[in-house]
Amino acid sequence: MELYQLRTFVTVAQQGHLTQAAELLHLSQPAVTAQIKALEEDMGMPLFDRSAGGVRLTRAGEELLPRAQSILTSSRDLLNHARGLKGQLAGRAIIGTITTPEMLHIGPWIASLVEKYPLLDIQIRHNVTGVILNQVRKKEIDAGFYIGKNPYVNVNTVHLADIRFRVMVPNGWRERIESGGPKALGKIPWVGMSSLSSFNKLCSELWRELNIAPKKLIDVDHVPIMATLMSVGIGAVLMREDDAIRADADGMGYLVPDVVKTAELQFIYPADRDGDPVIDALRVELASEWRGLGVPAPGAQP
Repeated sequence: MELYQLRTFVTVAQQGHLTQAAELLHLSQPAVTAQIKALEEDMGMPLFDRSAGGVRLTRAGEELLPRAQSILTSSRDLLNHARGLKGQLAGRAIIGTITTPEMLHIGPWIASLVEKYPLLDIQIRHNVTGVILNQVRKKEIDAGFYIGKNPYVNVNTVHLADIRFRVMVPNGWRERIESGGPKALGKIPWVGMSSLSSFNKLCSELWRELNIAPKKLIDVDHVPIMATLMSVGIGAVLMREDDAIRADADGMGYLVPDVVKTAELQFIYPADRDGDPVIDALRVELASEWRGLGVPAPGAQP
């Protein structure tokens, strides 16, 4: 059974006459007759009763006509959709993400990309910031997010927001910090991120600014684990301000006042891909998402 046979079947059923159907289909009457006969052989039953005045559907033909019409409608829809896709952006985009999806607004951004570019193959890879930066630099991924200063000239950055970070310590150490001030932070252990994380660099910068040299007990690569270890008394942590405020409100730890560290949240991609249609699409939709929010990112300065 072929689509052209179904089209002929529907046209003959609508016209009730082989000659009129042949004219509409731009076929000869023998060709229309041959197609109907072939379809009836495939179906194993007659679809029309013939008479001198024309043709009319059999009971089986009446039963099959709506389904044949539905198939033809679906085929037209498929063809129209394919025509609509012609010329659309296609390709692959491997995107490196960090921290939490809420901070990056990753959900709405990816949703807009999927809607506008259905032929774009989007793949998400989550890791710590230093790994994402190196993967972009080496072109192992197409783009990603990074916190901090980008040291590479072959990586372009798009500034998204300035993120504020705060220090939290276990509740049992509150009195020690309140009496000793920021210098007391150098006399307690810390829970730190791996050397490839921006948190590690931010901690080092903060320690230099405070002129302290605390002991780092544990390296982890997952922010929620850092908060958990802090809450059970293992050590101090550097957290995004919005997370720290919530943790303080929940009684997980003590939010150290007046100690703030700020870093840039960046969208990064290889410099030699400036003007690349895939990168341009990612940038345009990302910019639209951040502008559409009308508010800074979580923990960001206005």
